[in-house]
Amino acid sequence: MCEMVILKVALAGTERALAEARRTLERGGAVAFPTETFYGLAVRYDDGKALSGLYKLKRRPRDKAMPLIAGEKKTLRLVALPLTAVAEELAQRFWPGPLTMLTAAVQGLSDFLTGGTANVAVRIPGESFALSLARFLNTPLTATSANISGQAPADSPEKVIEYFGEDLDLLVDDGKTPGGKPSTIVDVTGEAVRIVREGVISRDEIFNVIGPRAVSTLRRRPK
Repeated sequence: MCEMVILKVALAGTERALAEARRTLERGGAVAFPTETFYGLAVRYDDGKALSGLYKLKRRPRDKAMPLIAGEKKTLRLVALPLTAVAEELAQRFWPGPLTMLTAAVQGLSDFLTGGTANVAVRIPGESFALSLARFLNTPLTATSANISGQAPADSPEKVIEYFGEDLDLLVDDGKTPGGKPSTIVDVTGEAVRIVREGVISRDEIFNVIGPRAVSTLRRRPK
């Protein structure tokens, strides 16, 4: 196994960090990178071997789907069917930002990304290295939290290293992330929007946009 590369954005610059992340992902590697909340783990959405390796790295149950990020809504066409009207309202208000939407997946999408369902979790992240990377690559990427499954998400490069050591290929170190709450998760696959997990975006904010079309649920979804 190759030694993990740690690239400090403050020293290398964003352009070099983006280029190195692209090289790593294109050869099937896994990249830890900062989002607007915590550190995430990225592999390409269309690399089955890399997706399988990511599940092993996180010790993640196979029935837990892997969420994705994209830099633009049009890029989501590679993994998701067109958003419903109410989902478009939420996207208009909260993207880019910490809102993950469970929506209908395109046919044939990997079970690693759907958990064996017909749906996929997607978002356009807020201002962060994550958004820059998604736009730079112009392809969906995984953005599962950088943690061992069931553990707290990493909000610092040190915590990422504590979890994964040399098992990662690249760590993009941009210092400590804001942490706090994770992204809010809503299920937009039905007529009503189901609030699955309340995170940075509150229930009240969701209700203010879509009103009575929002309901709450205690169902658990992937971090």
